[in-house]
Formats: sequence, structure tokens, C-alpha cells
Amino acid sequence: MHKKLPSKEPHFKFHQLDKKGLVIGTIIATFLATTPYLFTLYESVPSTKVWDTFLFTYDSKNWENSNLVFWIFSSKAIPLLLLIIWFFTNRHWWYHALLVPIIMYIYQIFVLFGEDQRNIDEFQLIYMLPIMAVVIPSIYLIRARIFNRINEANKSFEELEEELKLTPKNFWSKLKDYF
Repeated sequence: MHKKLPSKEPHFKFHQLDKKGLVIGTIIATFLATTPYLFTLYESVPSTKVWDTFLFTYDSKNWENSNLVFWIFSSKAIPLLLLIIWFFTNRHWWYHALLVPIIMYIYQIFVLFGEDQRNIDEFQLIYMLPIMAVVIPSIYLIRARIFNRINEANKSFEELEEELKLTPKNFWSKLKDYF
């Protein structure tokens, strides 16, 4: 009988191909690669006050130019989407700091499509204060815990950061952690 020899290469669990992760990674990479194209979609919007499509009718109200409104929208929506991807794929201890610009862009988009467009990008700091009041001290406390552990355990910063990284989760379970 012929005896099968064991493979000389070790078989580690993390060497196995994760098909679901590969599909999600491909979708994210494709989206990231197409963001310059997505940003230029505003060029297809006419420079008229009212924009009629087969799906909806948009009235630019005080702006009087639908193209301008969608140029401003795309300049806020594309960075917002990139920040959201970064937030959900980041495994570092400081990723909660990304919530501040995410909320800022969301606020700016809501103001853009609000009734009074004269105050766009003004007074946003007042509305951001509650979020910043939670996020900034939380990040500082996490940083303080890291440095306390470094001093107590004689570990390097890289070892502690590796220890505090989040384990990979799927999108929905990570979303449930926040809400």
C-alpha cells in the first residue's frame, strides 16, 4: 500500500480562501475605483431650476440651478461614503473618531436639501457638539487606557494596538454594536 506523505506546507486556517470576504472586498474595491466617475455624475444634471426625470422631479428652489445643487451634493456624498467604508472596515482603536466627520457630512447634506439654503455649512459646529462631546473623551479614555497598560505591562504600543483591534465581523453585526 502506498502511504500518503503529509504536506510540507502547514495548513493554517487563515490561509483558506474566504469567498464571502473576497466578494465584499471586490465590491468595496470596485466602488472605491469608481468614485471619480460617481463624482462627475452631476454633469448629467441640467442647469435648470426644475429637473424632470422619469423617476422624480427636483425643484432647486432658491438655488435656481439643479446642476449646482448636485455638484455640492456629490462633493459631500462621495467623501461621506468613503468615510463610512473606512469606519466599517477600520480595526484600529481610534476608528470612533471617524464619526465626527461622518455626522458633519450627513448634517451638510440635510441642510443642502432644506428649505433655506442661505446658511449651508454654517453653524454646523453647534449641532456637532453633542457628538464631539461623546466621541472625543471616549477616544482620550481609550488612549489613556492604552498608555496605562503600556506602563504596567511593559508592552509596546504596537502589541497593545494589536490586542485592541476588533476581530473581523460582518457588516450587520458591526452595525448592531453601534445601535
